[in-house]
Amino acid sequence: MKRDPFFEFIEVNEHSVTPKYIQLTKSILNAIDAGKIKKDDVLPSITEMSLEMEISRRTAEKGYTYLKKIGILGSVPGKGFFIKGINSRRPLKIFLLFNKLSAHKKIIYDSFVRALGENVNIDLYIYDNDCNSFKKLLEEKREDYAYYVIIPHFVERNENIADLINAIPREKLLLLDKRIPGISGCYAAAYENFEMDIYQAMEKALERLRKYDTIKIIFPKNSYYPKEILIGLGHFCTDYSFNYKVVEDIQTEPIGKREVYINVMEDDLVTLIERVKVLKFRIGKEVGIISYNETPLKKIILNGITTISTDFCQMGKIAAELILNRSREHIEIPFHLMLRDSL
Repeated sequence: MKRDPFFEFIEVNEHSVTPKYIQLTKSILNAIDAGKIKKDDVLPSITEMSLEMEISRRTAEKGYTYLKKIGILGSVPGKGFFIKGINSRRPLKIFLLFNKLSAHKKIIYDSFVRALGENVNIDLYIYDNDCNSFKKLLEEKREDYAYYVIIPHFVERNENIADLINAIPREKLLLLDKRIPGISGCYAAAYENFEMDIYQAMEKALERLRKYDTIKIIFPKNSYYPKEILIGLGHFCTDYSFNYKVVEDIQTEPIGKREVYINVMEDDLVTLIERVKVLKFRIGKEVGIISYNETPLKKIILNGITTISTDFCQMGKIAAELILNRSREHIEIPFHLMLRDSL
């Protein structure tokens, strides 16, 4: 006899401290939230549920009774139980895992929360770009989450990261800011195209860049920023005949006229400006500065710092829409160049 596919969505663990009837109801509610069980779908009978899940009839009946009480199940004498309503009004539980806290991460968070609306519970965790912390949080927080929203940026390479993420059910996974190799299946993503974005941003700044000879990017050795940034910038410099250098430490790098500096880390921007001022070079005339990631302060400092940045507000909004629509699309977030006096 063919097994009812409904049972693929139900999990009752006899070793769990959670009562079995609650496990049963949670499984059904989760399947509804994930779109696996829809309105008017017929459920197995109490006897079938009892036999298949190896639980007592009383446990199965108690679970169904609770779901009827909250308006999820309906029943017809002689025909059994069916899904009456799919709006359980349970708060949507989301596991949100950021690599670090920063001004632009706050923009993502605020936009994400605002777009999701009120009936949502978000647990925010930070792993500080550390693979071990990332692994520990994923392994420990195996709670009843509807979605796992993850920004995957790491200082060191670790081949096990893809395996950890692949353990998350595809319908619950949303990768934010960056896609990484090795993630299989159909899942949601709202991401930046780092290689193409910097190339196109630099093309838009080409007219101002022509007064400089050399482009240097300050990219610390232990940076968590994607190496695709270096690849894209390298291609741009080759195609448009600029000298190109990757600088690991701006504190020791000689600074000369007709050079443009791109910083990805906020601390390096401060050090760079201090050193240029000591040398009495005119910023935007003799030395150019471009900073990664738009923040309100960069509009003001030195009459404005030129930035190349994704639209972080849009990223948070799109992530929320993917969840609300139960979509598994991959959406590339727009990237912008803000030309100001520092270039």
